[in-house]
Amino acid sequence: MDSTQKHKRDIAAIFAGLLLAMFVSSLSETVTATALPTIVGDLGGVDHMEWVTTAYILAATIVMPIYGKLGDLVGRKHLLILALGVFVAGSITCGFVTSMEGLIVGRAIEGLGGGGLIILSQATIADVIPPRERGKYMGVMGSVFALSTVLGPLLGGWFVQVTGWRWLFGFNVPLALLAIAAAAKFLPKPTRIERRPSIDIAGMVFMAISVSSLVLLASWGGSTYAWDSPAIIGLAIACVVAAVIFVFAERFAKEPIIPLYLFKNRNFVLCTAAGLFIMLGMMGTTTYLPTYFQIVDGLMPEQAGLMTVPMMGGAMLMAVVTGFLASKTGKYKWMPIAGCFVMAGGFFLLSHLSAGTSLVATGASLLVLGFGIGLGQQILVLVVQNEFPSEIVGTATAANNFFRQIGSTLGASLVGAVFTSRLATELAKNIPPSQHVDVDTITPEFVHGLSAALQEGIKSSYNDALIPIFAYMIPLLLAGAIIMMFLKQHPLATKIDHPGHGASAEQADSAADAR
Repeated sequence: MDSTQKHKRDIAAIFAGLLLAMFVSSLSETVTATALPTIVGDLGGVDHMEWVTTAYILAATIVMPIYGKLGDLVGRKHLLILALGVFVAGSITCGFVTSMEGLIVGRAIEGLGGGGLIILSQATIADVIPPRERGKYMGVMGSVFALSTVLGPLLGGWFVQVTGWRWLFGFNVPLALLAIAAAAKFLPKPTRIERRPSIDIAGMVFMAISVSSLVLLASWGGSTYAWDSPAIIGLAIACVVAAVIFVFAERFAKEPIIPLYLFKNRNFVLCTAAGLFIMLGMMGTTTYLPTYFQIVDGLMPEQAGLMTVPMMGGAMLMAVVTGFLASKTGKYKWMPIAGCFVMAGGFFLLSHLSAGTSLVATGASLLVLGFGIGLGQQILVLVVQNEFPSEIVGTATAANNFFRQIGSTLGASLVGAVFTSRLATELAKNIPPSQHVDVDTITPEFVHGLSAALQEGIKSSYNDALIPIFAYMIPLLLAGAIIMMFLKQHPLATKIDHPGHGASAEQADSAADAR
């Protein structure tokens, strides 16, 4: 076997291992979607339902920049194995819990591991594939994410009905162990570090305080606490103060986890802002769709999972197509612009759903949304990686994903808070006071056991509480499209060790030389 064939075989083996790691992480975010009503009904805690998702995303968000920076400093192989190990520990914890509090803790542990998997996978690809060729790999990665998003709800529904919901988390364990074996065997060994790297402890601490305060504020404001309550005001102050201290810490840190010079790069700022808007809209609304299908349309959990197939099928197709087009033509600016417009169209269609809408029409709306997701999501990462030299590609990738995850977290929290408040209002309008139904008790099983009149009242309330929120996302996506119009389409580099573009890349090179 000549050296070219061996190189291709090694790349294929590395890529397969990274895909498995990404699959494990993204599957864990979606597998609970259709099973969540059953889980919270069993453990008792409908009022904390959104935290099963938010705890995972919050933990993953906090550790993303840490994994990205450490990967640049000490190498990614051992970090990826560590992240997979932490993820396994969290999955095992979730499988054995007996309370909602325990489940939320287990999901947070999963997030501490899962937050490193996607970042380290994307950065490792940047270590071995130049940007001009990387588009098609990013496209396949995007399709794997879409595939796991389809399989997650399907598997969730199947496990709930056949084996019980605890196997949702046990199922993750062998996949993660297989990914650990693949990473150990195929990933290249990190370069030996001659000196102990400087760790930005202050940056990590104040970033975690600021992000946690922001998420709690978004989740509790207007629902658990009034917006002008001392708790919410205190969280707002803590968020701002910690963010200010974080900026100062990054300015003087020897190895900042989010270097401030990244924000002097125009394309980084634009991709980061657009990605935050897109994820805020997408995650905030699609999180509640599987439960909507079970309560309003009366579907079984696995049937509700099947309803997500059009959306993720469209995303898979477009992710692969746009990835190959970016590699072949080197043109990519139009993709995220078109993606935002198409997603806005998808949310417009979804905002007109009603209890009487046919499943075919609903599936068509989700297909349009999926096309929009696949058009531009993975291209944003490619653009950011193309802007910076290889020495900081992990840091830049992690910083971009960090703000996108903040969008996901805020989306899930804000929509959860708004939806819960709206649902309580709608229930008061549609249910007689003598037959009062508490928001915390609403699960598909509970609804299906009620009289026909009460079921109709709850279905109408659930529909009227959730569907109008889809329209709120359209301005966000239109803003994302406008932002992307100012993107500079720099040529995609044909070498791995490329200098990047702009003044911030020069600063990054200087920082690398200093290290």
